[in-house]
Amino acid sequence: MKKKMMVILIVVFALAVTTVGVLADKPVKFDPEGNEVGWEASLNSNEVACTTIQDGTLKTTAGDLITTGFDGWGYNYQAHMFNGLYCDSYRDAAWCQPYKDIDLIMKWNDAWISNVDCDGDEKLDRHYGFPSYIGSEAWLTNHQKGEYELDGQICKWEYFVKIVAAPADAYVAAPYDAQDNGTYYNSDGIEIGAQIWDAFAIIQQVENDACAGINGAQYISPDHPGFGGW
Repeated sequence: MKKKMMVILIVVFALAVTTVGVLADKPVKFDPEGNEVGWEASLNSNEVACTTIQDGTLKTTAGDLITTGFDGWGYNYQAHMFNGLYCDSYRDAAWCQPYKDIDLIMKWNDAWISNVDCDGDEKLDRHYGFPSYIGSEAWLTNHQKGEYELDGQICKWEYFVKIVAAPADAYVAAPYDAQDNGTYYNSDGIEIGAQIWDAFAIIQQVENDACAGINGAQYISPDHPGFGGW
């Protein structure tokens, strides 16, 4: 049986999202070693007091203390990535056991999940400075690989997808999928990509599976497949 999920509902998105009521400046940004690398922390005369992972007080929505480096599940929140097995991204949930042999690497930017807390809720910020992910320029990559048996042959496959937050002036129209998700278009009517999780669009999909005769790019956004400019 082929154990593949084309686009998975990942933990880093499925956790509860914290929103803010008004627009604000971006938070201080830190590299994986905890050094400040950009973004001013001041709002005129008022300074945004951001809590870092190194402060040792931030927690996941599951209540686990966040530390630098990879945790036992494969998450490295400081470096904005996950590297492990599919079910580990869901804390080994019972429902995902059929996919437990899938290798998964996820990467995201600060707008998706930051590595600091600047809104004071003791959790890592999401789409900081925006009331929702729309227009935040958040992005995620998802790289899966695994194998399955077909007619006595071991078949190896890989799947890669880029997902971005829809621009503020984008709109959703047909075609719609079975979950009533439509397709995002930019303000000029150019297709961005299939809608996913309401606020996001798929801008690139690459799949390789020799047994199924699949190779290379399966979708490239007619708008553009890069992360900039959204």
